Amino acid sequence: MSGRRQPIVSVLGHVDHGKTSLLDHIRALGSDRQSSVMDREAGGITQHIGATEVPAELLNELCSPLMGGKNFDSPGLLFIDTPGHHSFASLRSRGGSLADIAILIVDIMEGVRPQTIESIRILKRAKTPFVIAANKVDRIHGWQSVNNRSMAAAMKDQTREAAGLFEQRYWDLVGSFAEHGFNIELYSKVKDFTKDIALVPISAREGEGIQDLLTVVIGLAERYLEEKLTDIEGAGEGTVLEMKEERGLGKTLDVILYRGSVKKGDEIVLVTDEGGKATRIRGMFAPRGMSEMRDAGNRWDDTDSAHAASGLKISAPDVDGVLAGTTMRVVSTPEELEEALALADAEANLSIELDEEGVSIKADTVGGLEALAKELGEIDVPIRHASIGKVNRRDVRSAENSADPLHRIIMAFATDILSDAEEEIENSENGVKYIGSDIIYRILEEREEWVEERTRELEEASREQVVYPGRILLLPDHTFRVSKPAVVGVRVLAGRIHVGQRLLKDGNRIGQIKSIRSGQDSMKEAMQGAEVAVAIDGVTVGRQIDEDDVLLVDIPESHARKLRKMDLSAAEMEVLEELTAIHRKDSHFWGR
Repeated sequence: MSGRRQPIVSVLGHVDHGKTSLLDHIRALGSDRQSSVMDREAGGITQHIGATEVPAELLNELCSPLMGGKNFDSPGLLFIDTPGHHSFASLRSRGGSLADIAILIVDIMEGVRPQTIESIRILKRAKTPFVIAANKVDRIHGWQSVNNRSMAAAMKDQTREAAGLFEQRYWDLVGSFAEHGFNIELYSKVKDFTKDIALVPISAREGEGIQDLLTVVIGLAERYLEEKLTDIEGAGEGTVLEMKEERGLGKTLDVILYRGSVKKGDEIVLVTDEGGKATRIRGMFAPRGMSEMRDAGNRWDDTDSAHAASGLKISAPDVDGVLAGTTMRVVSTPEELEEALALADAEANLSIELDEEGVSIKADTVGGLEALAKELGEIDVPIRHASIGKVNRRDVRSAENSADPLHRIIMAFATDILSDAEEEIENSENGVKYIGSDIIYRILEEREEWVEERTRELEEASREQVVYPGRILLLPDHTFRVSKPAVVGVRVLAGRIHVGQRLLKDGNRIGQIKSIRSGQDSMKEAMQGAEVAVAIDGVTVGRQIDEDDVLLVDIPESHARKLRKMDLSAAEMEVLEELTAIHRKDSHFWGR
């Protein structure tokens, strides 16, 4: 074994900007060197669990024209290729992020998008060096692509028009990244990689510029990460990607080993939701040949040992409750076991400061939860409850008990809500809000909007008397004025009506009650059974409304919650349910 491991590379970027195409192309690089897909010859690309390894031999051959004949020191590159629900933020190692270096892929035609911004924030927070791959240059009008050509050659071979259009897109990206505090520079012009982020134009579809990208990635890693890449001795350490039930193997763990080595029979310490747990490796497996790890089915090859950096599937007894995104540690002495259990306990006790009063947060992994907590900390939002896994009924009840109505919110990053928890929210009398997304800043944005709306509602509710629902009939032969405002005779069939209330016909808003009169007397409200003249703004009799129409009298959402706790008549309750059903077609949690 050489004295260094291959750098671990993560590919990030907005959906549809080409992450999958880039990884697919990288995987395909070695296929012409392999006599068959099922053979794994030396120098062919190896598909690990959750990772793809490109060996040095292939990289040297591919990139030698750009390297002036010089060879790389690294034994290869290991691309982390985790299933979609695993965010980069969730995958950590001792040194911070599991990835040593990242490729941020941006569609040159679309520029910076929401997930690009999310990726930039995560890279900044993890202090992970990265390279920008400006993908889809083949879509620039007039761009001439040649399969698998280097970008250095491609740039010289474009018309003035195509080169000008490229330049325009490039400067747009320079501006966008500057807004986030990064200087970017075309990779061929970077003088100091510690000051400028290299941008490599590529076409993942045509394979153009891929060797330039790989050259920059390895060059960066070898130059700036030597200490990290040569720290390979000693006990094995890895990051658990996820726990799976595998046919014939039982419960297994997908792990990226980033330090040391591990073999069958080794004792390992894992992090569970209840703290550290020791167990022994019963089996280690790798997918057979070039089969894609996620659909390798039962085609597993048994393996006795593995060295960093690599992806592995491990089977061991008693792996229930192991948390995704946490550390697996190999131990060989009682002292190491004791130390590893203490470290695992510390990892299980989330390093998130909790307050007596605050919001609730959930995520699918430890890293994801910490990333969300850190963002909330930066905007001074206190956290009362933080845990890993899907949102359950207990979480809803906990959020419901917050003294501050603006803290009755559950924010879930990259995880789901169970149906019984949804039901609990529907029946909640305290107005619990659930926000879930795979993008942290989208969660923060939605929270901000909700806080504004909720604050406004609370202020309104404290200022106003409760507005009741109602149903009215437009009496025949009682049209006193057709419009501006329309004045009509009505009978209050159910509930009551107030001045200022909006009216609905067939679920659509049509006008607002301007005044209520009985004979010469002006009234603020009229109760069930009353027959009164009503002035309605915004409608014309014969157009939006007609005699004999039955209209509903609408209520503000915040009042719907109050009304549910009040002693309503059966008729009022019936109208309230009808209004709720109408509003929930547009807003699933209206009035909850």
